Amino acid sequence: MAHQGHQHGATPRSEPESHAANEHKSHAPTQVATYVLTCSDSRSEASDETGSAIQAALRAAGHPIAGYRVIKDDPQEIRKAISDAKAAGTRALIINGGTGIGRRDNTVEVLDELFEKSLPGFGELFRSLSFQEIGSPAMMSRAAAGTCQGMMIFALPGSPQAVRLALQRLILPELGHAIRELTR
Repeated sequence: MAHQGHQHGATPRSEPESHAANEHKSHAPTQVATYVLTCSDSRSEASDETGSAIQAALRAAGHPIAGYRVIKDDPQEIRKAISDAKAAGTRALIINGGTGIGRRDNTVEVLDELFEKSLPGFGELFRSLSFQEIGSPAMMSRAAAGTCQGMMIFALPGSPQAVRLALQRLILPELGHAIRELTR
């Protein structure tokens, strides 16, 4: 009898999601209070195109914005902002900036300390999708995701194009489902 389940190394199907995936998503929240955090030593709220793009995509998908801040890419400021996001009733936190390999890129190191569970597949998929768009520079992204204090946290590059890619292809299609799984 042929195996009908998930097969590693199998060619991805072009057909719609499986019945089981649709069943999980049918019980997921359609609105997730999301906080947007920009980690940058050079941007302000007025010049933060990436943070604005994230907020616009979330609103268009029906997700309320629980808060928004621009902070320096500093470990103490990042920890404080994550705590503030939790206090604001946030279910998901989308961080942009600080995921590169530069000397001042600290976001991933802070998150590594805080994540209760990491989602390595998120970073792997993001880099794969990014590679399809920009080629080999995608390998320098340290985009990451995980759980912390009952929140989903996604850390993205500071590029507007990168966050649009991550939101459209990965985060928005699964945000409610991820929150449902986190609370089960």
